[in-house]
Amino acid sequence: MPIRVRGIENLPKNSRTILCCNHMSMSDPLRVAYSQKQQIYFMAKKELFHNKLISVVISGLGAFPVSRGKGDKTAIYRAKDILNQGGILGIFIEGTRSKDGNFLRPKSGAVMLAHLCHAPVVPCCITPKKGRLPRLFHACYVSYGAPISEEELGIQNGTPSEYRKASLLVMQRIARLREEDLGSSVCQAAAK
Repeated sequence: MPIRVRGIENLPKNSRTILCCNHMSMSDPLRVAYSQKQQIYFMAKKELFHNKLISVVISGLGAFPVSRGKGDKTAIYRAKDILNQGGILGIFIEGTRSKDGNFLRPKSGAVMLAHLCHAPVVPCCITPKKGRLPRLFHACYVSYGAPISEEELGIQNGTPSEYRKASLLVMQRIARLREEDLGSSVCQAAAK
């Protein structure tokens, strides 16, 4: 799995953190897991756990099921436990895979958990080097941005509008990472 990692120093070691990634491919959790040496506990849609082989693989990567769009309290409690024990929680902030590689509207669950658990958010962008949707063996960048503090998220009262605004901020930081990745690949190609 050819990947180039940037900004790994932005992911704190053994510290309660929410890692927010974009999502384009079923191999995205593998890319993120392969790009660093810490355990990341990903929220994954419940349907993935119906297939025994996939369930074994993703559970081994630290994934746990979530019923999307239903306010899954069991998954929320599991996420809080991970964060309260100093773990890293991985969330694909768009809530589903992008079929064309373009960013989707972010969901608010990640920033809600950041607010409730007083955890920073680290943006992460998976960018295919050739500009097409990545497959397992396509080269990609996995880039980590600077942590976004609870204060920077700007959530005071936990209102839906605050959560939406904070989610958009995280998505903007992910988009900025993609711009940097594509800029560096263009520069490298021009230099050859």
